[in-house]
Amino acid sequence: MVENKKDIVEDVDMKSPGETSTNTDSSAIDEAAKKMERENFVLEELREHAKQIEKGVSAKEQRFILRVLRSLNATRKNINAAILRRVISIFYQSVPEQRQTLLAYIEEPMDTGTGTVKSKPKFSVSSLSPEQDVYFHLLVVLYLLDLHNYKSAITCSDSLMAKICKHNRRTLDVLAAKAYYYHTRCYELNGQLNETKSFFHSRLQTATLRNDYEGQAVLLNSLLRIYLHYNLYDQASKLVSKSTFPESASNNEWARFFYYLGRIKAIQLEYSEARKNLLQAIRKAPQQSAIGFKQIVHKLAITVDLLLGDIPERAIFRDPTLHRPLSPYFQLTQAVRTGNLKRFNEVLDKFGTKFQTDHTYTLIIRLRHNVIKTAIRMINQSYSRIYLKNVAEKLMLDNVEDAEYIVSKAIRDGVIEATIDHEREFMQSKETTDIYCTSEPLNAFNSRISFCLDIHNQSVKAMRFPPRSYNKDLESAEDRREREQQDLEYAKEMADEEDDGFT
Repeated sequence: MVENKKDIVEDVDMKSPGETSTNTDSSAIDEAAKKMERENFVLEELREHAKQIEKGVSAKEQRFILRVLRSLNATRKNINAAILRRVISIFYQSVPEQRQTLLAYIEEPMDTGTGTVKSKPKFSVSSLSPEQDVYFHLLVVLYLLDLHNYKSAITCSDSLMAKICKHNRRTLDVLAAKAYYYHTRCYELNGQLNETKSFFHSRLQTATLRNDYEGQAVLLNSLLRIYLHYNLYDQASKLVSKSTFPESASNNEWARFFYYLGRIKAIQLEYSEARKNLLQAIRKAPQQSAIGFKQIVHKLAITVDLLLGDIPERAIFRDPTLHRPLSPYFQLTQAVRTGNLKRFNEVLDKFGTKFQTDHTYTLIIRLRHNVIKTAIRMINQSYSRIYLKNVAEKLMLDNVEDAEYIVSKAIRDGVIEATIDHEREFMQSKETTDIYCTSEPLNAFNSRISFCLDIHNQSVKAMRFPPRSYNKDLESAEDRREREQQDLEYAKEMADEEDDGFT
């Protein structure tokens, strides 16, 4: 019995190499078939996008093109060199010169050697509209950006801008606006952002004259991005004052504009306006996506709140998407809240590079005065009388004269209510008064009412209505069903609009 079992094991070992090679070949073939099926699916999806763009051009309705752009991020993740080469070969049959130009940017996929035959496309295209051309050209730019081939992306994007400048078509405005945004990204990632300033200024003038509101919004944000990248805050402020941001722009562009405006106001010491703009940016930003953008805005908003003397709510730091990025700002908030100047200096030394990357370092340096004010306020509340030399020790100052100067300035600014006895060198605190006997509650109530009225006015302006008024008494049942179906599609598009544009 033992010998028979040994023979069986030897027979299995003899057959296993052949079976393994057969299984390997079949798994490779299955993998190649799945890959081909996936490519065909993406190709069919791109064909549907081309049909939607053509439908939007013929009907002169931008909502069909917007529907395609909303799925741009998902399409960007699915495309590869093989898919792009097939798409360009199919849709650019009537323009072989442009086809060869675009194919030059895409590397030829390597032959896997599995023996599978590539499936031929099931459709052909006789003509190519400028809108379709811009869309597929934009896909090539995104493909080059994903490969980190920034030099080729700049060259490809420059040729795309040349195509856009040749046409004056309102159906091309939305696609052109998206192309402007990625044109900015190409030069920014390559460290040549300043080279696009003159081009964007000329395109902004053209977009304003043509009432291209979406392009105008993107170009304004791109110019503000350039100025803030090089710390040209005065020029950015002049651009904002000389131009009008279009009210019909998308929420994503409004969120970017409010963020840039908040940065400008914060540098110009207008902290109240900066906080208002940053709160608007957070509200306008997508709720489920654009996590990186919301992290940046919250970092700046927390810094502005601290400069205003307010302490941010702890719930902000407990948010799962914000907990880790806001950890340095949480430690900074603790130092400011307690008035601990030593702790503040430690946080500044430890996370100084991080603050510089977040463009908040200049503002955080200003917080040193707030830390000192908080410390003086706590000293004033704790002691009815304290010698200035003890104040200097608590504030870690070098001499009594500096402490006397800081306390005097705090009294003059209204931070504390106290008097200084210069002869005996001590600070005498005054009795606290009832705050409800002052105008402070009235001012706080007035600011809250103004905030609610602003929210109401913006909500009214944001209301959207059908493009035409329907006469419900004369319409038939079929017309009513069609109208309700269009209303449902339009509502779905509006609900998905906020998830687009933050990449």
